[in-house]
Amino acid sequence: MDFFFYPSSVAVFGSFKKSAIAYEILKNIVEGGFKGEIIPVNPKGGEVEIAGRKLKISKKLEKDVDVAIIAIPAKLVPSLIEEIGEKVKGAVVISAGFSEIGNAELERELVEKAREKGVRIIGPNCAGIFGVHAEFFGSFEVRVKKGGLALISQSGAFGGAALAMGNEEGIGFSAFVSYGNAADLTESDFLRYFADDENTKVIALYIEGVKDGKKFVEALKYATSKKPVIILKAGKSKSGSKAAQSHTGSLAGSYEIYKGVFMQFGAIEVEEMEELFDAAKIFEMYESGGKRIGIITNSGGPGVLATDKAEKLGLEIAKLEEETIEELKKFLPPQCSTKNPVDLIADADYERYKKAIEVVCKDKNVDSLLVICVPPIFMPSEEIAKAIIDAKCDKPIVVNFMAGELVKEGVKLLNAHGFKNFSTPERAAKALYWLSLRRAFKEQRE
Repeated sequence: MDFFFYPSSVAVFGSFKKSAIAYEILKNIVEGGFKGEIIPVNPKGGEVEIAGRKLKISKKLEKDVDVAIIAIPAKLVPSLIEEIGEKVKGAVVISAGFSEIGNAELERELVEKAREKGVRIIGPNCAGIFGVHAEFFGSFEVRVKKGGLALISQSGAFGGAALAMGNEEGIGFSAFVSYGNAADLTESDFLRYFADDENTKVIALYIEGVKDGKKFVEALKYATSKKPVIILKAGKSKSGSKAAQSHTGSLAGSYEIYKGVFMQFGAIEVEEMEELFDAAKIFEMYESGGKRIGIITNSGGPGVLATDKAEKLGLEIAKLEEETIEELKKFLPPQCSTKNPVDLIADADYERYKKAIEVVCKDKNVDSLLVICVPPIFMPSEEIAKAIIDAKCDKPIVVNFMAGELVKEGVKLLNAHGFKNFSTPERAAKALYWLSLRRAFKEQRE
């Protein structure tokens, strides 16, 4: 499926009046910096100008292209596929009006025409695709920065909201695909594809239900053997299941069955969008981590909150070796706590944080570290960020900088050096829990 996510040419079909869907997709492709050939197609012909660039609108597709993006009335799509089938490898059908509104016959016709011509279909009733490393933004959703997360979404609106939220969270994406009704290519095909895509480090999947359970189970087993897979499953309740069925025409099925499959293959199931991005952030940083954690903080309260959450999730608050405690006592003021959580107290500076991280990191009872900072107004957060960046530690470090504006510069510095911030102690603890699940799954496989 490289031709979808790394295309060298694209044709866009639809209306190119401002604010029309085809126009917005064309605009995204041009403004996103796509280097390949771009052909707008509409029977009326004419010209369209985007970002100072004039593009001739072809009355019909004359050349071969990798991908066709189609945003025309649903009833016209099957005949268009028949017409252009020998000139395209894949088609992204944005158009709605198929099985999601009970028009299953039209959807069947679309798939039949595509199969006759050897064309793969994404959609219909979808929001399009991104191949971020190819600077290809074949969707009307917000553009994102390059990174390692491939987002597969059954819902176009969810996908769009998730992309926008990912931008706010500082997430980098390798790809995005909204697959809508999954008439041809399904979540299972994309799981397999991104499992082998070298630019994808983590796969995130939003599903309401799947049509072919056996195919999904095999694809999930394959994908989780290669890289972390994060899943947000909607339609868990009876009412939610009915809503999912009417939304995309999928079979939502029993949630308990899905849950069992996720657990069996080590997929990371999350409960909400915020968690999806927290999981994406942690797996962009680390592959896995152990259950025994060391907590370093400059404030007792957040340290206690992190401890409570960690223990509730089944993590262990590591018992520090006597040697570690003695080493900490050598440089920490007497009012500091040298037990785990290690409390460096409010005036902790660069040196105190850096040394504490290095000492606790060496402890053989510690698998991962959670470093918390609530800076007083006299201590620049960048100083503590620099301590974390400079500390010599070969174990996962998860960071929780709290206090909004006060930590803004420190968080920016951490991000620049590959450390993602988790804005509460509980979110940071949960990130460590997901790392431990991945470690347990890998050990089980071995």
